[in-house]
Amino acid sequence: MTDELQTIIDLIRYGASRFNAAGLTFGHSYDNALDEATQLVLHALHLPHDLPPVYGQSRVTLAEKEDVLKLFLRRIEERIPAAYLTGEAWFAGLSFKTDARALVPRSPIAELIEAGFEPWLGGREVRRALDLCTGSGCIAIAMGHHNPDWQVDGVDISDDALALSAENKARLHAENVRFLKSDLFAGLQGEHYDLIVTNPPYVTNDETDALPKEYSYEPELGLRAGDDGLDLALRILRDAPLHLTEDGLLICEVGESERALTRLLPELPLAWIEFKVGQMGVFVVECRDLVTYHARIRELADARDPALRAAAPSAPAGLF
Repeated sequence: MTDELQTIIDLIRYGASRFNAAGLTFGHSYDNALDEATQLVLHALHLPHDLPPVYGQSRVTLAEKEDVLKLFLRRIEERIPAAYLTGEAWFAGLSFKTDARALVPRSPIAELIEAGFEPWLGGREVRRALDLCTGSGCIAIAMGHHNPDWQVDGVDISDDALALSAENKARLHAENVRFLKSDLFAGLQGEHYDLIVTNPPYVTNDETDALPKEYSYEPELGLRAGDDGLDLALRILRDAPLHLTEDGLLICEVGESERALTRLLPELPLAWIEFKVGQMGVFVVECRDLVTYHARIRELADARDPALRAAAPSAPAGLF
């Protein structure tokens, strides 16, 4: 077999065929077998991810073939996501270190960052931005990189995730980004932002239990979010007005839980974003609308857990 695989293109084609035959699940940075095979081949050969196609016919050595095939075998037999095998994921044009301490970066919010969050910001000034549930730090660091005049905070409850985000901050020299430990907004008393962006856990209990093996390598804390996937999203909607400026904006990803959210809060004016590949469960909402419908949002959020009623922050007089 190794005699028949002579070029980079040969290896990529072979890997894609084997991945499809093995019934692998894709969804961690790449959504198809060909792209994952390309990622693994280029990594094993120490070549850049944007290698010009002309090099596809380059011949590889026996030792190089063996390195590639070892990665293919691990991907097939262990079902480890390709990004965890390479230790790298690309997000908003930046290379992030990735491992099992946080989810693999893959949010469609990358497209918004590269577009400057327009037309949603509508030209409004942003001085401070927050990435809630930052994980690897990819959203916070990408916001800071593409907007060097912003001061960006990234927040997570996981010490492991925060350690990884700190490594990515150093890797990408993100001097205008800081990371803080907090359970959502609990540790952010007195902090206010012009823009809050969040990709919280939003997978339902049933969906989490049924996920393919590839997802078992990711921390469940970053996935599971209750029976309808909205346990964290409702808390975020409830508490965001306390940390947004008057003209502030909240952008939140809820994925397939979009339908459940619109059923629960049909009156809340959420703008669902259309991406290049279509709608992907990301909404935009104004602070003023969260204030207007705060009573209903709080009722829904508090009802999820009696502990929330005792823990929910009190609003400053006159805010709601």
